[in-house]
Amino acid sequence: MRNREEMITFLTGVQSSKRNYYTELKKTVSELQKKNTQLEIINDVMKGFNIEMSMDDMLKNVFEKLQTIFSIHQISLSVVEGRNLVRTNVFPSPAEHFIPLGPIPDKNSLYWHVVRSGKPLFYRTSDEHTWRENESLKKIGLKSLFLFPLVNKGKVFGLLAIGSKTMDEHTPSDLTFFQQLSDQVAVCMENARLYNEVLETKKHWEETFQAVSEAIFTVGVDGNILQANLAAYQYFPENSKLSGRQVEELLFQKEDNPFRTSMITKAPSTAEINLRDKVCECYSYPVFDDADHLYAGIIYIKDVTAKRKIEAQLIQSGKLAAIGEMAAGVAHELNNPLTAVMGNAQLLLRKLDLSDPQHKLLENIYECGKRSKTIIRNLLTFSRQEEVLFEQCSMNEAVQQVLGLVGNQLRKMMIDIETDLDDSLPFIEGSNQQIGQIILNLLLNAKDALEDSDKSNKKIHIHTGRETIEGVQSVVLTVTDNGTGMEEALVADIFHPFFTTKNAVKGTGLGLSVSLGIAEAHGGTLKAESKLECGSSFKLILPIPSSINLSSLSLR
Repeated sequence: MRNREEMITFLTGVQSSKRNYYTELKKTVSELQKKNTQLEIINDVMKGFNIEMSMDDMLKNVFEKLQTIFSIHQISLSVVEGRNLVRTNVFPSPAEHFIPLGPIPDKNSLYWHVVRSGKPLFYRTSDEHTWRENESLKKIGLKSLFLFPLVNKGKVFGLLAIGSKTMDEHTPSDLTFFQQLSDQVAVCMENARLYNEVLETKKHWEETFQAVSEAIFTVGVDGNILQANLAAYQYFPENSKLSGRQVEELLFQKEDNPFRTSMITKAPSTAEINLRDKVCECYSYPVFDDADHLYAGIIYIKDVTAKRKIEAQLIQSGKLAAIGEMAAGVAHELNNPLTAVMGNAQLLLRKLDLSDPQHKLLENIYECGKRSKTIIRNLLTFSRQEEVLFEQCSMNEAVQQVLGLVGNQLRKMMIDIETDLDDSLPFIEGSNQQIGQIILNLLLNAKDALEDSDKSNKKIHIHTGRETIEGVQSVVLTVTDNGTGMEEALVADIFHPFFTTKNAVKGTGLGLSVSLGIAEAHGGTLKAESKLECGSSFKLILPIPSSINLSSLSLR
């Protein structure tokens, strides 16, 4: 009896309360530990995931952490791609009879059912409803699946499946945890997608930026270059790095500054600048952030040297065409009276003796008529605008032709013309009219330089000869004057289109640019040397074709 009372007391009294208390406490501590572990798993998933981590590594990371508190045996990921649901990743690797990687058939599919419903599902293979995947699940021994749709902005974009070989039941807290886990996985996947999208956009932008054949600079508002594409380095080959340089000292030391203009006006600005030996159009565009605050500028530089040369040649061709039309009219109007004058002079000369005082006067009349006809003929030849055909031509003949056109004018200005022409020069391949145009430009430039000079003995020296330049046999014409000359710093710029040291009345800055273009079209070049107050020397260099027999084609 006593033992019975003790037993009842033990079971219902203080001792029983202590036992139940410790049991409940232990259970509560276990639940708290499980909760803490779950939070640690979610935290570790977020911390352990990085943008460069593959989805296989992410699933492996999640799987290993889940196994510490759950009896799970497989985890897989499926993604909606267009109208397909594609099984993309699984860990551990798929068993032989399990659903393979790739598109999941739509008909009677458990996975499709969860995606369409947008609701999580706990499925047992022993359930009455059999799905397409049921047989495969049984073959690998999975008794249950947790299926969670992955949602972003209210739209299901994938599915997380967690399989177990032993779990038949689950608690509401388990389901809540798995839902939170799937939400975090969805966030990680979306972050990875956005990152890759940004990375792809950045890569595409950089490839486009570098592929542009014209120079592009991104510049901070302080004028500091932030970035430059590969094309920018063609103007600055000596610089291995342009970022960090000041754009003013690099581009606009002696030029208009469209960048500062655009920064002040907050509007696009443009200017024409010279970079090295190139003429460039420079465009500057302000860049604004989302708050409409100016924070940078874009500078775009386009090489227009060839364009300017073509424009200059077109202008020059227009002038020559006008001269040609005028010369044709002048020739028509003057040739008839000149013929009458010369004819009558010849008739009178035949009637007079050589000793007659009037004979000399008639000879002068006849010679002046011949000279006038020669000038008209040279003017027509020089200004004739036809398709340029290269043929064998003589540098000396071109010189004589141009001197016949302007030589008398130069002499009337008290300019002494000295010629030193090599009679043994070979023919060259080219256009006699175009070569004459170069010589005419050089003589007119020399005339202008001498006209501005205070020297009493004004001279132009014309020399032709043959030289070997960089291993190439060439015909060389040198035109030297003792005029005003130029500063050495300006010599490099005189071949740029529209660059001139003359006033607007005297020059347009086209002559030397056009002349250089013609020389280069003939395979040669045009060089200049000058010294202030000492004069200038221009050298036209044209190659001798190797196919020409030098001895048989020389001019005597």
